[in-house]
Order: sequence, then C-alpha cells, then structure tokens
Amino acid sequence: MNKINYAILVLLASYSGLKAQDSTRPASYYTDTISFSAAPKRMTDKLPLSHQKDKKWVLQKYLSDEFAGLKLDSDKWYDTNPKWLGRAPSMANSENVSLEKGNLVLRINQVKEPKYKNDYTHNVGWVVSKKSITYGYFEMRAKLMDAPWVSCFWLYNWWYKDNWKTEIDICENNPGAAKNRHTLTSNLHVFSAPVDKGNVTKLKSHPQNYYIPFELQKDYHVWGLEWDKDFIRWYIDGVLFRESPNVYWHQDLHINFNSESNKWLLALPDDNRLNEDFNVDYVRVWQKK
Repeated sequence: MNKINYAILVLLASYSGLKAQDSTRPASYYTDTISFSAAPKRMTDKLPLSHQKDKKWVLQKYLSDEFAGLKLDSDKWYDTNPKWLGRAPSMANSENVSLEKGNLVLRINQVKEPKYKNDYTHNVGWVVSKKSITYGYFEMRAKLMDAPWVSCFWLYNWWYKDNWKTEIDICENNPGAAKNRHTLTSNLHVFSAPVDKGNVTKLKSHPQNYYIPFELQKDYHVWGLEWDKDFIRWYIDGVLFRESPNVYWHQDLHINFNSESNKWLLALPDDNRLNEDFNVDYVRVWQKK
C-alpha cells in the first residue's frame, strides 16, 4: 500500500469516530447516591459477584481472561483498535498495552515522533475482543487511572452491518480529575438502526451519573453489566445502581478496554501526570443456561 492510500485510510478511520466525539457527554447531575450497606460478599469466582447463588450463569471462556500470562492472548484480543486511531489527542498504540503481575496494564505517554496530524499528541492503550456476543453478564475488576484520563470498559461492534450501530458503556470514568472522584458514569448509545431494528436515524444517548461514597481511584473495584433481551443492569462491587429497558441493544458487540482523553469528562492531557496506569485484574463473561 502506498503512503497516499495509507494516509487516506487513516483519515477515514479518524472521521468515523468524529460523530462519537460529542456522544460521551456525561449527565449534568447525579441520578442517585449508591449505598453499599447490602453489598454482597464474594463466595465463588465461578459466578458474578452480584449473583453468587444463581447457578444459571455459565462462564464463556472465549471472552474471559484472568490476564495471568506473560503476554496478551492474541487469539482473544487485538492489542490496539483495528478500526479507529482514537479520540484526539489520544491515539491507540500497541506499545501501551502489557500484562504485568496478573493485570492487563494500559498506559499513557507522549507521542515523540507524530505519524499523523498534530491533533494526536499522546499514545494510549486499547484492547478489543476478537469475538463478539449478544446478551450476557460482563464483569471487570480494575483499578482506574489516578490521572486526568478516562478509563473505559464498554461494548461496541466496530464491524457493524446494515447501518446498525449501538454501544453500552459499563465503565467510563475519570476519577483522576478532582471533580469526578465520587462520580460513577454509565451510558447507552444507539447511533443508527435500520427500520426493523428501531428505525433510528439520529444519535440517542442515555447518560447517568451516580454519587459513590468513596474516591473511585483509590482501590480495585468490580464493575458488572447484566445485558438481557428485556433490560440492561449496571453493578458496582455487586450493588445494582442502574437499570434500563433494552429497546435497541440486540446485536453482537465486542469488549473494549481503553484509556482516552475526553473533554466532557475533564480528561485532557497533563504531562505532569503520566505515571499512572489503568489496571484490569480480570474480565469474566457469562451467559445463562
């Protein structure tokens, strides 16, 4: 491929993400405060934290990973985003992805020799699952970055067909910004859908913020998402904090982990705070029998 054609592909990939630029605006108020007075205790790793006695859940090994090896499992994961450079000024780079001490580690650094337009000034880590799934329970244990970057765990199909594009944001948080230390953010997007799938021609987003009574970046926490044909439920440390009816989210989606900049979440580059990582202990995915 010559340099001109390659440059065109890069520009097209960047443009494909532009419409998502404004879609990640958080809600402007708290929906509720989360109480942990009845938080469940872990009895088994074989079941979701919020469903420790529900044996109907079956682990899907092809999408689950304990990240205990020496390198990322290339049968399961892309070590960068194969379809998009990222939200400027952050750009996905495989060199910012590693496995260390049983964690998937996503890092940030400055771009020393820019390959693309000057909008991209920082490299970030991004991992995408090679397989996809419709419905299930998705659980991540992670320690978010204590720096002004968004740590993300979400579902999306980069290989969408028939102009059917949906997204589920499980974790999209920037507790590195002082204003966001107690803010738990989640979102739903439907970018477009054909007539028989809801007939959506204009972006619909459903962001919600919740107040959490501790600083989110201080320790590891468990994010959970229960995605059913009728509803979508979000959990933190096994506690249900949000439920939405499932109207549009009925297509195969891929798992994404990434760090990124996002002005709406107060995540803008601070080169004095590049020594923090987004650490993912594990991801486990179940489906019902």
